[in-house]
Amino acid sequence: MSMQVALKIWRYDPVAGERVLKEYEVAAPEEATLLDVLDIVKDQVDGTLAYRKSCRMMICGSCGMRMDGAAVLACKTRMYDVAQAGGIPVISAMGNLPVVKDLVVDMGPFWKKIHAVTPWLEPGFSDPGEQEHVVPQAQMDAIHKESLCIMCGCCVSECNSMEADPDFLGPAALAKGMRFVGDARDQAKVERLQAYSEEHGIWDCTRCYFCQERCPKGVDPRDAIAKLGAEAMREGIDSDMGAKHAKWFVTSSKTTGWLRETELVPKTQGVAKSIKEIKFALGLLKHGKVPPPIPPHVAKDVGEARALYDLVKQQGRDGYEGIVQGEEALERLELEADGGGPRDPYGEGSFARPYLPGENGNEEAE
Repeated sequence: MSMQVALKIWRYDPVAGERVLKEYEVAAPEEATLLDVLDIVKDQVDGTLAYRKSCRMMICGSCGMRMDGAAVLACKTRMYDVAQAGGIPVISAMGNLPVVKDLVVDMGPFWKKIHAVTPWLEPGFSDPGEQEHVVPQAQMDAIHKESLCIMCGCCVSECNSMEADPDFLGPAALAKGMRFVGDARDQAKVERLQAYSEEHGIWDCTRCYFCQERCPKGVDPRDAIAKLGAEAMREGIDSDMGAKHAKWFVTSSKTTGWLRETELVPKTQGVAKSIKEIKFALGLLKHGKVPPPIPPHVAKDVGEARALYDLVKQQGRDGYEGIVQGEEALERLELEADGGGPRDPYGEGSFARPYLPGENGNEEAE
């Protein structure tokens, strides 16, 4: 069975420097992905259309682009529901990277930032010796999500921080950094965290979570950045204002159970800088935007917060391991909500179950 699929594609001519939105409509199989449709357009309608592809199996990361303003892997995006609804999606190149032609972007800035986080193991010795260095599975599980990254750039495309500050390392590079910070074989953890905590690093993330939303492989780059921040503070690397800000959140919650906002500015920026903001604070006070200087009382159940803080410290999970533990707990809760069994790889939201010999009535079992 075939279906009619319409697309609007932003075409960019690097010679003329012109950008034009063109509409195409083609017949495609019902199981077609966005990449399949682009192949049909290029083969049957306009051979000048430029885009990248390679594996067609959601593993190489080559076909990253935007569909209706959101980054996707073209080979993962099914078109049936869109076509049935009569929608005409707008396809464009990824964001935050220079456009070379049509849907092709220059990945040079992307790879430069990946290289900046030293994306290889630093074992701490020049001669590995003859003995194999075995790492327990539990330790490798801690960086399982970060290891899934296929370098497609979808997270970078949607990063608000990179749009505001092109020098920001970005979610892909920092997730790759966490992959090595959390590797038990790496001996340069502190040096890495110091480098990642500098300007344009960990603490420049605005926590918009768009990278997490658009990642096609479940890497969750924002979570990786949070892990780096937690581990940096555990190692005493907390000179950045972002680290001081986070540190005061913890202290405030532990002591009173409230976020003491009045003290947040001096604890984060220092007393001298806070004095310079008095005029601004008075303006806020005039409009009733200043919280009370002293919390009305200690929160009723603050003892629970303190006990949790002490337990995390006792277990040594005040770094990234605490976040990993939380992720595992959420996964268990999700599993229980789904019925407690393993997720069906052919269930709702996945691909159609393939026929085995003899199952479709037309073939004999072998």
